[in-house]
Amino acid sequence: MQGQDGRGAVKPPAVSVCLTLTRRADFLRAAQARRQGTTGFLLQARERRPEETDPQAVRIGYTCSKKLGNAVARNRAKRRLRAIARAVLPGHARPGWDYVLVGRPGATATHDFAAMTAELARALDRVHGGK
Repeated sequence: MQGQDGRGAVKPPAVSVCLTLTRRADFLRAAQARRQGTTGFLLQARERRPEETDPQAVRIGYTCSKKLGNAVARNRAKRRLRAIARAVLPGHARPGWDYVLVGRPGATATHDFAAMTAELARALDRVHGGK
C-alpha cells in the first residue's frame, strides 16, 4: 500500500472506528469508571460490556462546563480536546472502550498543545494498566 505521495507505505490506524458519545447515560457511566487527571484535562474511561453497542468501536465524548467561561471559551476548549484526541487515540485507544475528555478551567484553552498530546498518551497508558 502506498502513501498519498506515492513513496512509502501508510500504517493503518490501530483503531478501526471512532464514534462520538451523545447520550447522557454514556457520559454518566464513564464518570463512574476509571479517571486520570492531567494538567490540561481529565480523562474518564470505561470498558464496555460485550453486549453493548459495536464492541470493536472506540467511543469518545467531550465536555466543558460553564466554569471554563462563555460559549466561545468552551467551544475553543472542546476544539482543542477533539484535536488532541484525533492525534493520540489511533495509536493508544483500545476497541470496546468509552473515553470522555473533560476540560479544566484556566488550563484546557491555554495549555501547550504538544504537552497536552503527551499527557493524553500517558493518561491512556495509565488507564489501561501501564506504569
